Amino acid sequence: MRKSLRWLVCATGWIGITYVFFLGFVTLVSLTDPSVMHSYQAASDQVPASGAWSWTTRRGGRGSRLPWCQHLRWRDPPGPTTALVSFPGSGNTWIRYLLQQVTGYYSGSVYKDYALMKNGFPAESVSNGSVVVVKTHEWGPEMRKAFSRAVLIIRDPYLAIQAEFNRQSGGHIGHAQPDKYTRDHGRYWSKFVTNKAISWMNTTLDWLKFDGPLHLVFYEDLLDNLPEEMRRILEFLDLEVSESNFDCMMRHQDGIYKRRKRPLSFDPYTPKMRALVDHCKGMVDRAVREVLAGGDVKLVLKNLNYTNVGTAQKRTPR
Repeated sequence: MRKSLRWLVCATGWIGITYVFFLGFVTLVSLTDPSVMHSYQAASDQVPASGAWSWTTRRGGRGSRLPWCQHLRWRDPPGPTTALVSFPGSGNTWIRYLLQQVTGYYSGSVYKDYALMKNGFPAESVSNGSVVVVKTHEWGPEMRKAFSRAVLIIRDPYLAIQAEFNRQSGGHIGHAQPDKYTRDHGRYWSKFVTNKAISWMNTTLDWLKFDGPLHLVFYEDLLDNLPEEMRRILEFLDLEVSESNFDCMMRHQDGIYKRRKRPLSFDPYTPKMRALVDHCKGMVDRAVREVLAGGDVKLVLKNLNYTNVGTAQKRTPR
């Protein structure tokens, strides 16, 4: 009996030692053989993810590698520090993705979104000239001073506010459930619209005062004529790209952060909400027209005295 027990203990020990050595061997091979690290092979109709960065996405359980048109790299030597600024929900991440595709340069951000870092944007939190553009939703003189030039994206506030509501409720590609709009008898959504409408206006009007080179991008124009709008952005950035890379960008224009449309069966905006959003939209429209006409936008903004909108709205009873 004792001999059998000793034999069992010894056998168990040898099995354990063998298993440990096997794990060590597998780990060593995985670190030295790239084919073990990247088991997925791109289909023949896809552009393979090339260069030092390749990610496996979890969207839809596909496990597919994000297809890049070319090797992603830093700008060397660095270029001007360029802001890609917008109110949230206005296509900022989409344009970053398109620029990475067509130029091969990383895009940066003043934030550190770990979901984006793991899925195509490893230069999150980099905000200098080593990246092609730097994402920001912030505004104010200190933020503007950090950049040499800026690309300002403007989207219709109704759609931008709802897109941001969807993002905060369901993530980058998710949607807010219909009952979210009626939470707390609608007061939650009403407060959200109030705050975001004013934020949309303040962000846009503030960056229209940018002292350096400024390029305006209207989100709706991107949807209507993506090739022309992207060429204008590239011209502003003073970047030349090959036609093959441009065509590749167009073939892979959606990326993995495009939210599918899911129309609501009701209008979430009350007349009171629409009055505020329309007022903010009207002031931005007037300032934009002044910029496009080459006028003095700072004088226009001074005459608009737009800060009163936020003050008046805060005094409005809930």
